[in-house]
Amino acid sequence: MKKNTPANNAQKTSAPKSTDSMLEDFFTDELKDIYWAEKHLVKTLPKMKKAATSPELQQAFADHLETTKGHVTRLEQAFELLGKKAQAKKCEAMEGITKEGDSIIEDTEAGTATRDVGLILAAQKVEHYEISTYGGLAQLARTLGKDNIAEILEETLGEEKEADELLTNIAEDKVNYESLEEVEA
Repeated sequence: MKKNTPANNAQKTSAPKSTDSMLEDFFTDELKDIYWAEKHLVKTLPKMKKAATSPELQQAFADHLETTKGHVTRLEQAFELLGKKAQAKKCEAMEGITKEGDSIIEDTEAGTATRDVGLILAAQKVEHYEISTYGGLAQLARTLGKDNIAEILEETLGEEKEADELLTNIAEDKVNYESLEEVEA
């Protein structure tokens, strides 16, 4: 039987009265982190598109660039709803994931499906990071009673999941099999 504690008695949907809570500060700090990450991706996706060989993968990167610009705009709306200026804080995780993507480009041969396999893997690492971040932030927004911000974050979460699924389909339908045919010269 659960012990009767204030934490157990608290309603799951109630939000703290104070807007100075440590949780709110943490939430805002994490918004700054993902804001930096999305702005960084706006710079990174064109490089990935240029490095890709598959027309489907090139188009996926081009389309996701436009979607990512929308994510930046949505995050700016979230900051506005918080009454704060949109501010980025360097996201070490995203920087590391994109550096890994750069090394895949350096370590694979241009014009090969094998490079495309690597690019898809790198892009999916980005998507999975974003999926976990947006999912967590949306839940925190709901906990804080900021349902309007949660809805913004959940819309982006859905788009990140769609991007991940598209990358999986490109890999499974074509690119992975094409790379099987490639041999080292």
